[in-house]
Amino acid sequence: MALYNLGRSLFNGIFYGGYRIQVEGLENVPKEDGVLICSNHISYLDPPLVGSSSGRTVHFMAKAELFEVPILKNILPKIHAFPVRRGMSDKQALRKGLELLRNGKAVGLFPEGTRSKTGEIGSGLAGAGFFAMKTDAKVIPCAIIGPFKLFRTVKIVYGPEIDFSELKENKASAKDATEKIMAEIRKLYEANKS
Repeated sequence: MALYNLGRSLFNGIFYGGYRIQVEGLENVPKEDGVLICSNHISYLDPPLVGSSSGRTVHFMAKAELFEVPILKNILPKIHAFPVRRGMSDKQALRKGLELLRNGKAVGLFPEGTRSKTGEIGSGLAGAGFFAMKTDAKVIPCAIIGPFKLFRTVKIVYGPEIDFSELKENKASAKDATEKIMAEIRKLYEANKS
């Protein structure tokens, strides 16, 4: 926790010193209970931006290869990252995400699975919808509007909780739930990009 808080302070210094960070909709992020924050992904700086601006300690999935890098393999678990093997259904990562959400933690996900090189929002993978359908965690859409260029405005907007009651009642698929999440992220992005 100490390293996480140190990192948060460090990145806040970078974000507010090097960029014009605008945070909106913070009242939509629950202060407690399980919450899944789902954001578009435009930069390597997205995880620390969500982690430092949301008011919660956020646990992120990180690609498993990073946990094989000598320095990172010791640091990542201390900043609440856990590994996921991309390109396959990683049951261990899914179990870890479920456990965190059911224990009232905040989990941050980038449903697209990788950064958008154009800034456009792509389609999402089923993982985010899986967590939304399998837990009672509140799902908060988030839009990051860049670009990350020094002394330029970067806006991060947290939207209202997404209602999955109808999808759960109809036993919809995880993919359907992810599509709903991505639609909400796009709506936030379009409403705030100007």
